[in-house]
Order: sequence, then C-alpha cells, then structure tokens
Amino acid sequence: MTTMNPEDFVHAAERHGIWFESDGARLFALDIGRGNPLVFLHGGLADHRAALVRVGGAASSLRLLAPDLRGSGRSIHTGELSWDRLADDVCALLDHLNLERAVVGGTSMGSAVAIRVGLRHPQRTAGLILTSPLYPGADQALPDAACVAMRTMAEAGERAAAHGIDALRPLFESLPAAIRDFALNMLLGFDPASVAATTRFLASNAQPLESARDLASLSVPVMLVPGADPQHPPEIAGLYARHLRHPLVVDARGPELVERISEFCGGLDW
Repeated sequence: MTTMNPEDFVHAAERHGIWFESDGARLFALDIGRGNPLVFLHGGLADHRAALVRVGGAASSLRLLAPDLRGSGRSIHTGELSWDRLADDVCALLDHLNLERAVVGGTSMGSAVAIRVGLRHPQRTAGLILTSPLYPGADQALPDAACVAMRTMAEAGERAAAHGIDALRPLFESLPAAIRDFALNMLLGFDPASVAATTRFLASNAQPLESARDLASLSVPVMLVPGADPQHPPEIAGLYARHLRHPLVVDARGPELVERISEFCGGLDW
C-alpha cells in the first residue's frame, strides 16, 4: 500500500525542530532550508506534516517554517483559542528567530490565521498566501458544508477528550487509503484535550475578519489559491480578490503550486 510521507515532499535541506514560548504555551515548529522566510500554516485536525505535504518543496529556495498551531500536534493547549492569539503565536515564532518579516501562508484554518496575521501585524507581513480559504467575513455565513464538517469534528473532539484519541478514527474511514493512513498516523499522536479545544473553537464559527472589505487595508501582495470542494468553495477566493489591492489568483496544485509560491516569494520587495 502506498502511503503519504512528508519527507517525500521536502528538499534535502538543513532542518531542525524549534520550541518557542508564546502567551504561556510551549509551541513547536519545523525550520527547513535557507533563504527568505515563509511561514506556512496547516489546516484543522492536522499539524506541520500536512503543510510539508502541500508546500515542502518550497524549502529548496526558501526558509520554510512549518509550526504546529496552538492546540495542534506537539503544541499542546487545552484552553480557549482565538484568531488573535493564533496570529500572535506566529509573531512569537518570528521573534524567537529574530526575523523582522515573513511571508505568511496557510490552507483552510491556516489561511484564516494568515489573514489575521496580515490584519493584526502588517509590519511583520511581507506577503500572504491563502490556499483553500473558507471564511467570507463575519457579515456573511460560512459555507453550509464547512459548518457541518466543523460540528462533526467538534463532536469527535469531545469524544476524544472523554475516551481517547482513537475516537477520531471514524472521521477518516471514507477517505482513500493513503490519505486515511497519513491522517491517522498524524492524529493518533495528538493530545486529546488539545483536539477538543481546537475543534470546539472551529465549531464556534468565529471568523478572522469582520468583512471581506477589511482585506482592502492590506498593502502587501496576496496570492490566492481557490478551494475546490464544498467546504472551501472557490467563490471565497473570488470574494477576497474583489477587495484586495494586490491579488494574484493561482489555480495550481502539487509541484506547480510550489513553483508558483517560490516565484511569488522571489518577486516580493524584501
């Protein structure tokens, strides 16, 4: 059986794990490669390994920083979450590494954190990469499919907190074997109470911006990669593009996405 391995997606570059402190939590990130820094953030019910599968090849030309978001992976956190707190964690990582600015990107939940970094800490943001965005702004409803998925994850998160992390298995039974095995290998090492905290936050339907109109305040270039499923409808990226000053819409996946990310980052005014 073929399985997904993050190592297959990462250039053979210098790499090491980082532990850093932020607002009372000890958080983990992977630091790979050299060059201008790109912080890339995973989605919900995932950790840095999911980011490596998506953009790990970018470490051949960039310094790729792939953190476990607070409440995910090794970054254990069982208390309340907010988009501001998650955004501040990204800046704490930059502070830890003495980096003034970085491109900040992410997928799904990670793209929401990236948006919040851009809005809350514009001076730390060289550019944004938003893949599969799903939050239209608090003045609009989330996609129905996303709301259903988040409620389902939250219910599983509460079962995991009560009965152990194995309670997450049913969420992945219908996935193709390689994706299912990769997800389970990643998740079965998670802290159950942290999973409950993260999924509870996602199910609250809190959004990282009041309105898509807020995006007009961003002065940096933004690369948009539309989603392609009911939870991440492409219309969300289209909504963002209408309000951003400098949008670049890219419909790419796999190696082509990595190439476009490297081009985008290379063309920025550092």
